[in-house]
Amino acid sequence: MQFTEKSKQHIDSCRFCWMCHHVCPIGNATGLERNTARARALGLSMVARGAIEYSEDIINNVYECSLCGGCMKDCVTGWDPVMFTKEARLGAALDGKLPEYVMKMLENFAAKGNIYGTEKNPNIPVIGGGDILFYLGEDTRAKGCAKSAVELLKKAGVNFALLGDEPISGYSLDFLIGAAAETKAVMENCAKTLNNYKKVVCYDPADAKVMKREYKEYGVDLKAEVVTFTEFLADLVKSGALKVKKSDMKLTPQESPILARDLEELDSMREVLSACGELVEMLLNKKDTVLAGNLIMNEYMPEVMEKVAEGRWVNALNMDAKILVTACTAEYELLKKTKPEGVELMKIEEVLLKCL
Repeated sequence: MQFTEKSKQHIDSCRFCWMCHHVCPIGNATGLERNTARARALGLSMVARGAIEYSEDIINNVYECSLCGGCMKDCVTGWDPVMFTKEARLGAALDGKLPEYVMKMLENFAAKGNIYGTEKNPNIPVIGGGDILFYLGEDTRAKGCAKSAVELLKKAGVNFALLGDEPISGYSLDFLIGAAAETKAVMENCAKTLNNYKKVVCYDPADAKVMKREYKEYGVDLKAEVVTFTEFLADLVKSGALKVKKSDMKLTPQESPILARDLEELDSMREVLSACGELVEMLLNKKDTVLAGNLIMNEYMPEVMEKVAEGRWVNALNMDAKILVTACTAEYELLKKTKPEGVELMKIEEVLLKCL
């Protein structure tokens, strides 16, 4: 395994530092020191020095990171564990040392067109027309549902397209193997379709992130404007296309770390929820938000992902949340699976539909 000099510098700076030790959602869920950025850097530093082999245990540890960026947010010196973790995953792919569970997902992708190995969902309608593409994403098509979102856009009078054979954005491959040639090829294929539209509205923030950030880094030519679903909804509310009546609902946003940290979108979800009811914040919110689930990791660490979601429910109940609201398929699905009694879980589009 060969690391870039930049990654080596970050690894060496993180290996004895405890600054972000308390913020890792995986480490907090497992209670294991190995699931912290410090421990991961320590192992990879020994690999980089040639002191130990890039072993199965260290490679598995690299895949125990959700890439949520909580560690980066708490680092006042600017070190980046996400960067060297992704580089280590790419190294495992190039060295032919990917774990069996990752290989299975890549084989699913080759055979079925998605890492989960699910068949094409016959319940997703094909909608044509307009210069706006409503992009559902791999997680939503395989594991979730966007029926309410489609209904809401129709009620707002949006002329949009919804594809039957939607190309994969590349998010899942970027998560699993990083900047490999296969990842770029998938992104380029997706961009060809997206460029047929003026605007792409991403239902899942994970897809918006790779289109807005990684496509540029990979040199993928994307001409279409990409916006998040939450940003698009906030504009529909502001313009009056969605005529919202404020209710007495108490609404607590669970914002995805991708929205808050990667995309730095902090206001759109709050603008929508404030128009619909009373906003009740979590203690850890905005850029300090905590991951509530990851569906890719749920394929190989389901018990840990449940604990991650349960931990976020504890945070919500401690703030006396009545209705927890999400705008991310992965977080919604895992929060739904672990929902305690006495509190409600809603998607942001469900809240809006209730207030029209």
